[in-house]
Amino acid sequence: MHVTEEGLALIRRFEGFRGVAYRCPAGVWTIGYGHSSAAGPPEVRPGMRITEAEARAILARDVERFAAGVRGALTRELAPAQFSALVSFAFNVGIGAFRGSSVLAAVNAGDFAAVPDRLQRWVKADGRVLPGLERRRKAEAELFASPGAQAKRTGWLAALFRFLAARWEKKS
Repeated sequence: MHVTEEGLALIRRFEGFRGVAYRCPAGVWTIGYGHSSAAGPPEVRPGMRITEAEARAILARDVERFAAGVRGALTRELAPAQFSALVSFAFNVGIGAFRGSSVLAAVNAGDFAAVPDRLQRWVKADGRVLPGLERRRKAEAELFASPGAQAKRTGWLAALFRFLAARWEKKS
């Protein structure tokens, strides 16, 4: 599973590019497309500056770290769009929160229909609903439930049913 260009674009759009280090609402030094030192190198410090090209390279490394964390938590095969939506979510809330989320629980239970709604519950910071988080979760929910994701899942289920039917016929 890999993050699609659509998934990367979603992350870039909601994180936004900042070429000069700033403190995010949580007080963490951040730069580029939402990069903080917690995600790995480079260490973000006051006064730091980067170009957009550098930010895209850092984002690619950060996204791969989060993708690996999401992959390691999944027990189900997903379509690329579904996986991308989950990586965007984890990128925003953190891998620890993702692993303990009802979003992951629904995915691993195979309850894909519940995932968009569960994503859209994660819209608060410091107990307040943030419009930016509402927009991001809606976009992630739409990506997870996109027609391409549905077709892939349907194709996978159809293949499973064909396999089971063939096995059943052999036993009969």
